[in-house]
Amino acid sequence: MSHEPAERWDGRAPGVETIAAAYLMAAGGDAGLALRRAIADALADLSEAERRIRQQDRLISRGYVRAGRSGTAL
Repeated sequence: MSHEPAERWDGRAPGVETIAAAYLMAAGGDAGLALRRAIADALADLSEAERRIRQQDRLISRGYVRAGRSGTAL
């Protein structure tokens, strides 16, 4: 199993250590609470991503139906 480096150096997003430290600080040093919050946030983000994918799939399907068999829009 490969893992992403703990810290990114390309400036795109904070690394794992930065995120973990922020959760730990927000939880007042309670590692268990920080972990539960991080997991809850990750699950919420995953749920939102899945919702958006389903929405995109519906829009794409409607586009195919509207285009009809000839491929031209109605």
